[in-house]
Amino acid sequence: MNMIVAVDRNWGIGRDNGLLASIPTDMKFFREKTTGKVVVMGRKTLESMPGAKGLPNRVNYVLTANPDYQAEGCKIVHDEYELFDALAQYDPDDVFLIGGASLYNRFYKYCNKLYITKMDADLNADAFIKDIDKDDDFEVISESEPVTENGITFRFVLYRKKKEGLDRARTLRF
Repeated sequence: MNMIVAVDRNWGIGRDNGLLASIPTDMKFFREKTTGKVVVMGRKTLESMPGAKGLPNRVNYVLTANPDYQAEGCKIVHDEYELFDALAQYDPDDVFLIGGASLYNRFYKYCNKLYITKMDADLNADAFIKDIDKDDDFEVISESEPVTENGITFRFVLYRKKKEGLDRARTLRF
């Protein structure tokens, strides 16, 4: 499984259940990485999207504790066991965790690659993820040159889990 997220310098990812900034190049990067793939999100992330429905051209999984929850274009799962059982049919490289903060913080350790857009700004977030730079299980394997768009300078940073092996199998078997 992979994770894809944009963070500010404090590892903030959102404010008022929305994105921190509008960066078209980052949105294009997100589309390129996830189109034709499997995306996993929480209910609040889904409900923050236009029409509160699944993303087009992707298999959409929504994790929610609500047993009656339904959403257009989405497969609903209710706990991590059900989620990992459902994801077992896919290549782990084709699965992307796309938010929100509670899912990122809960499941990032099961990811082998983390695609993180690092924005060099404090954007007054109210939702945060763990500072991956302080996690010894991950290492930076590539980093783009800085780009500035809509007044925000950012870099695309790719992290990799240092030990895949057994952890890769656990990704799909919780």
